[in-house]
Amino acid sequence: MALLVKLGRSSNKEILFLKISRINLIRWISIGLIVLSAVLLVMSLIQYSRLRAGFPSGTKIAGITVGGLDQEEAAERVNQAYNTAIELAYKDQFFQVKPSQIGFELDIESMVAAADKQRVQSPFWSGYWNYLWNRAPLANDTPLVASIDENRLRLYLMDEVAARYDQVPEASIPLAGTINFQYGKPGYVLDVEKSLAMVEKALRSPFERTAALVINEVAPSRPSLKNLEILIKQILDKSKFDGLTEVYILDLENREEINFAYENATDIDPGIAFSAWSTIKIPIMVSVFEALDEPTPQYAQTLLEQTIEISEDTPADTLMQTYLDPNLGPIMMTENMQKLGLENTFMAGYFYYGAPLLQRYITPANQRLDYDTGPDIYNQTTTSDLGMILDDIYQCAQNGGGTFAAVFPGRITQSECQKMITYLSLNKIGQLLDATLPDGIQIAHKHGWVAETDGVIHTMLDAGIVYSPGGDYIIVVAMYQPTQLIFDIGNYLFGQISRATYNYFDIQEQ
Repeated sequence: MALLVKLGRSSNKEILFLKISRINLIRWISIGLIVLSAVLLVMSLIQYSRLRAGFPSGTKIAGITVGGLDQEEAAERVNQAYNTAIELAYKDQFFQVKPSQIGFELDIESMVAAADKQRVQSPFWSGYWNYLWNRAPLANDTPLVASIDENRLRLYLMDEVAARYDQVPEASIPLAGTINFQYGKPGYVLDVEKSLAMVEKALRSPFERTAALVINEVAPSRPSLKNLEILIKQILDKSKFDGLTEVYILDLENREEINFAYENATDIDPGIAFSAWSTIKIPIMVSVFEALDEPTPQYAQTLLEQTIEISEDTPADTLMQTYLDPNLGPIMMTENMQKLGLENTFMAGYFYYGAPLLQRYITPANQRLDYDTGPDIYNQTTTSDLGMILDDIYQCAQNGGGTFAAVFPGRITQSECQKMITYLSLNKIGQLLDATLPDGIQIAHKHGWVAETDGVIHTMLDAGIVYSPGGDYIIVVAMYQPTQLIFDIGNYLFGQISRATYNYFDIQEQ
């Protein structure tokens, strides 16, 4: 019995010992876990602190990822990206240029400082909490801070790029023995101002480092009107025409003009007096509009159509008798021309047969001793005078200005000049200057020729404004042959000269 009691007591002690041992074990395990957790916490804090010493993941400076890098490393990476050479493309030519060479400066210090400020301002413990839960930090992108010396860049584009790669166009040239011009080669010119933006865009991008420069194509320059003069003379030489030809051409865009006379491969001073014939109806029309107030009476419109479009003489006489003066209409018209500075253009009597000579006119042209076409004493003109009156009409129709506005203020309006252009455009005869122009090309012109007292033609004229795609121009051609000017020969040469002139203004169309 005593033994049993003793054994029972021993068992209780063992049980108690075991319980105590278990508690101690748990205690030590807990302590170990606490210590381990503390160690892990400290280690994670150390690791996070080290990470926090650099830029957080997702951080960008000027578009460059710098997460995990310190300031020095980040600066080096950004510098490397933005200071590498950019590529410039001039058509199919590619070349590289260093950013520093064209005035690009990167402010790396301020960008790194700004990025670092964002880093340190981020709360530590919230950042640490996100770190523990493996949450990516909010991405921060510090914008690019850089300067570009635009003047330096512009000088580079002009001096190093344009000067080296621009191509001057090759001028068009006349083709000898033809009425055509050979189209030249276009040129290419760097558009510096537009290219500035393209280059700056490449400099400010870390990845798109190629700039396609803006290149403008330059059409081949048109040869001078002197080249056209040479071509026309070649046409005359080739035709073996033995009479006189005088030509006046005015480029209505740049105001360049030529006026030359040519006979048997010999140059003659222009400004020769010719019988005006029906071309004098252009000054008549101008004088009638100067005399009339708007709106133009229907009767006058009918007479003008018959005078210009059909080229009838009786309506022309009626216009002068009705609206200028019953007896001195031609004199009134002549005085108007003199006011306009056309000193070689006059009409000394009406058209009708037997009309009296009202006045004898002496002009610089008909007083020349070196050349005499035997011009009609009733009406005369020169190619340049006809060109000038057409120019006056054109300028007035375009903007209401010009000589008419100065000489006849308020008397000839823009709308009236536009009507003159309309009347002249209705003169479609399919001959002379009109014969060889392409379909659809407007020509406002007036022709003139007549069989003289000996029954043959000696003088032919045509004067017009041509509205071409390559630019508007005035062309006046007069021909004279003392024996006989055969109409078919004259008509052919008028057409050749007209088409050569059209081809000059529209070389690209050939």
